[in-house]
Amino acid sequence: MRESTDILALFESRMREMGLTQTDLSFRAFGKKDNSAIQSLKRGASPAFDRVAAMADALGLEMYLGPPRTPAPVEQIILDSKEYALIPLHTATLSAGSGLANGDNAIIDHLAFRINWLRRLNVAPNHACLARAEGNSMLPTIHPGDMVLIDTARTEPPIYKRRDNDQRRAAIYAFVEGGQARIKRIERPGSEVLFLVSDNPNHAPELRTGAQLEQLQMSIIGKVVWWGHTAG
Repeated sequence: MRESTDILALFESRMREMGLTQTDLSFRAFGKKDNSAIQSLKRGASPAFDRVAAMADALGLEMYLGPPRTPAPVEQIILDSKEYALIPLHTATLSAGSGLANGDNAIIDHLAFRINWLRRLNVAPNHACLARAEGNSMLPTIHPGDMVLIDTARTEPPIYKRRDNDQRRAAIYAFVEGGQARIKRIERPGSEVLFLVSDNPNHAPELRTGAQLEQLQMSIIGKVVWWGHTAG
């Protein structure tokens, strides 16, 4: 089990990588411009799990509780003395609108990504996959036909109640509900409340509550960490 000193060292290392101050981390995780969260770790305190999870998510780190996991092997290649991981591209299409039904989600190709670049995004190659987006509700961020990189280890949007002056946009996730694969920003102000937010102002946010989530059997595929535009 990690001690508070181990967590602090990990957080501080990640903050240096991202160029964040203690105040920046607190604002990202809790919407407060102070450094009390990190200072409590420095004093050797054991913060609540939800606070550690919020800080970890703000730093792009994974929190996991469950059976030991055996990562699937990922094929790697070396080009010009640099290591690349071959990330699978799936046939599944993610709708930026109301949803798309996908049948057999087969792997149709692989694309090579620099391993150290994936590490900077805090994405393990064995948890990465690629798919394409369709629809216009995520314009101008994600265009129809764009390829998106998904981190399947991040399936839990953080609970965060947005303040009136907070202009930050929520993270983008790929998910399935009612058998339809979709892609949206997900805001989670409460444990059983989600807002599915489009970047296109012509598409209104969609509210999902606990009962709706259960009825639609919503499951999150993972967090979208990168996308690339495809020339039409």
